[in-house]
Amino acid sequence: MNALTSEDIKAGYRLLFDGESLNGWASTLNTAGWIVKDGNLVCKGERSGYLYTLEKFENFILDLEYRTAPNVNSGVFFRWSDLTDPVNTGLEVQILDTYDQDNMVRNSAGALYDLVAPSSNAVRPAGEWNRLIIRCDRNDIQITLNSVPVVEADIDQWSIPGKNPDGSDNKFKYAWKDQPRLGHIGLQDHGGYVEFRNLKIKL
Repeated sequence: MNALTSEDIKAGYRLLFDGESLNGWASTLNTAGWIVKDGNLVCKGERSGYLYTLEKFENFILDLEYRTAPNVNSGVFFRWSDLTDPVNTGLEVQILDTYDQDNMVRNSAGALYDLVAPSSNAVRPAGEWNRLIIRCDRNDIQITLNSVPVVEADIDQWSIPGKNPDGSDNKFKYAWKDQPRLGHIGLQDHGGYVEFRNLKIKL
């Protein structure tokens, strides 16, 4: 765990989590709610704030694994530009226990939260590890969950604050077309227990 393969190294990946410490990370509130246990980066679910990378990223491939307790809500944020306002200045891939959900919506597991519903239900049951890959290339965003492509979005299509391209409402008070593309990667503490491992990034 938390080690690069020779293929990873050749491809240009580097680790974001060393499996032993929170080096390179900080919390918006209290890092005590985030611990390293058995090589996993653990959110204890104490609403201790989001954990975020000190470094900022723009175009990248982020590859990680996560698992949750039953009924837990969390998320992976990226291109998060204002640390005081993750909700409006960070794109989020939804982490949620929606294994038994039939109809995919914009807050199902794997969704680009409140913007694009996943094309299929690819999440595994609570307690099992999921692999999440986020690809950002300028305006193009792709999300793959457990080897299934579930989202492809052109963020330039979100040109009106609070509106999706199809005219439906979203939560954002800014138009994503105009938002900064350089930002932090963040892990959400939404009051539930989540574990992460094998976080790596390729620029």
